[in-house]
Amino acid sequence: MRTFWITSVLAFVVDQVSKYWVFYGLGVAGSRGLEVLPPYLVFITGYNTGINFGLFAAGEARLVLIGLALAISLMLAIWARRSFTTWVQYASAGLVVGGALGNALDRLFHPGVMDFLNMSCCGIDNPYIFNLADVFIFAGAAGLLLFTGERKKSP
Repeated sequence: MRTFWITSVLAFVVDQVSKYWVFYGLGVAGSRGLEVLPPYLVFITGYNTGINFGLFAAGEARLVLIGLALAISLMLAIWARRSFTTWVQYASAGLVVGGALGNALDRLFHPGVMDFLNMSCCGIDNPYIFNLADVFIFAGAAGLLLFTGERKKSP
């Protein structure tokens, strides 16, 4: 369970530090952005008031989304405590929780989730921006899908 808590805290801290560093440390907030390795990596700041791709962006959804992030985090912690046996499972759940709490904190103190990463490649122009919490949530969810559940017994 220690791996779960360490991963959660690290994901949360890295997410929050990266947001403030890009928004305020690099001075990208309110600017046209910063081309780091165009088009592969561009910092463009924005606030997402909804969920993925701006879905459910209505103002009243803010508190619901904060509550949902807290509920999911609590359920993952309970699931991890009761069922997990490997460090990969604990780390995967920790990534989801750290990312979810990072985005929830943004919703609490800002107009929405602080997004800043834009990545395009290979002739595909990606119009969306995201943050490291989104990356952690995605990676953690993928880890939970791949490394939890019953193992098939070989004959």
